[in-house]
Amino acid sequence: MSTEITAPAMTTALADPAIPVRAHSRVVKKLGHWTSARQFDVRASRGLVVLDLRSPQIASGDIEVSLDIDHAVVKLLVADGAVIDDGSARRIGRCRIRDWTGVSGADGRRVVLSGEMRSAEVRVHRGGVAILSAMCSREYLADALAAHRAGRRPTVDDPTRSAGDAR
Repeated sequence: MSTEITAPAMTTALADPAIPVRAHSRVVKKLGHWTSARQFDVRASRGLVVLDLRSPQIASGDIEVSLDIDHAVVKLLVADGAVIDDGSARRIGRCRIRDWTGVSGADGRRVVLSGEMRSAEVRVHRGGVAILSAMCSREYLADALAAHRAGRRPTVDDPTRSAGDAR
């Protein structure tokens, strides 16, 4: 039995590829308005990945994060009320998904975690904790200095705030 792939389905699959994020023995932070995609392919070993998923530029719908992490930490910065679905994430060894700071909302944005975790951890930071996590970075300092020079407010700490807002 053969299966045919129609042209519209193929262009949809190619038009929205997963954004690769790699952190092998290093720290990678993607903060602020860094993408508008909804699919991410995270691969890390003995490293740290910070993904800011609070930007209004990210298209509506479920956000899919495919994990392949070994002895690594992935920190997700999400809005209050976001729903974290980790049912399809395979855990090998001592793995955790920590979400201490918030409660999922019924109408919140859905973040689907899939793939494989080997002795790794996913931390979910929401609301104020996500803002503090973003502020404790070199990216925030650079954005704050550039914003001060341009007479605007920084957006790395809170991507929902527009850059043109007056002080």
